[in-house]
Amino acid sequence: MEKVQTSRSFTVPIGPQHPALKEPEHFLITVDGEIVTKAVVRLGYAHRGVEKATESRNWVQNIYILERICGICSHIHATAYCLGVEKLAGVEVPPRAQAIRVLVAEMERIHSHLLWLGVAAHEAGFDTLFMYSWRDRETIMDLLESLSGNRVNYSVNLLGGVKFDVDDELARLIYDGIDFLEKRTQHYLDVVTSDAMFLQRTRGIGTMTRSQADVLGTVGPTARASNVYRDIRVEAPYGAYGDFPVKIVLDERGDLEARFVVRIKELFESYRVIREILDNLPAGELSTRMPRRIQEGETVSRVEAPRGELFYFIKSNGTDTPERIKVRTPTICNMMSVVKLAVGHQLADVPMIVVGIDPCFSCNDRMTVVDRGQGQRQGWTWEALRRYGIRHYQRLAR
Repeated sequence: MEKVQTSRSFTVPIGPQHPALKEPEHFLITVDGEIVTKAVVRLGYAHRGVEKATESRNWVQNIYILERICGICSHIHATAYCLGVEKLAGVEVPPRAQAIRVLVAEMERIHSHLLWLGVAAHEAGFDTLFMYSWRDRETIMDLLESLSGNRVNYSVNLLGGVKFDVDDELARLIYDGIDFLEKRTQHYLDVVTSDAMFLQRTRGIGTMTRSQADVLGTVGPTARASNVYRDIRVEAPYGAYGDFPVKIVLDERGDLEARFVVRIKELFESYRVIREILDNLPAGELSTRMPRRIQEGETVSRVEAPRGELFYFIKSNGTDTPERIKVRTPTICNMMSVVKLAVGHQLADVPMIVVGIDPCFSCNDRMTVVDRGQGQRQGWTWEALRRYGIRHYQRLAR
């Protein structure tokens, strides 16, 4: 009797609408049984035309647009933009303002890492850790609200400085909040390195060697968990990081457990830097004058966002609006590691491998190219995109 060989390989679509993904992205996971043999990701579902929108607004208005590329990393986006524009304008920001920028950046890093810890724990089915970490995250969000009046888009930055000062009462609140969070963070570090169930989902999963991390171009804690010495705060200090240096956190193991350990240990480093800034906050003004028109030229600015290197290219044509702003976010750098590392693992490990890079999908999507076929590709102006959107929803309303 002749045996019939049947293929057990099939493709599982995840997203763009999926209960495990909080943002719309589309993964095609090919499996043989339960083992992943191929992974493909398609980005672009959250495009908002942010980069194009900046070309029709002045330099000040663009701060508030670029802050909204990412709700969790709003301050660091505004910081990267301000550093670039200030460099083009030849303006030096007062030391006190630089220190406050770094202070808020480290507070934002705490917010981001605690939020990620909860989301990652939820993906692993560890909802107790999710609830506790998000409860404690309220501490840093309350402090950010006390400083800026906002819990998400803080709008601390101005071109030439910052809006808000840190007085003695606010400094005391920050000290108290950091003391509380430091004790809680030690507990979380103990949990993620000792809980047997959690270690089954992280230890030895998604392991990436140092050479793989270099080849794939990973950045941030994802790279540092594979022992890659890569941190813009250390390699190319900006703002007040020269006066308040950061000690880089590395791990050699390269698996999901290492990514948890690196991010949690980075929280301790953020607590230390915040205390140093509050202990030695420079005196002086919060801002300096900026010209309305920025002289012609182009520049790049690099900063260390909570997820890794954030890169801004800014070009001025000498007017009060930019000619071009290009943003490269860390998620796009780390996404290739997801599709590579998923191969060979079980399908159930894919959500954890995805969440291991702390993805922000809406950060990736800022530009659209229209492909009409037969090699006819074109970019759209902001006005053309607006008219297309109006016509689209008019058709839906009929």
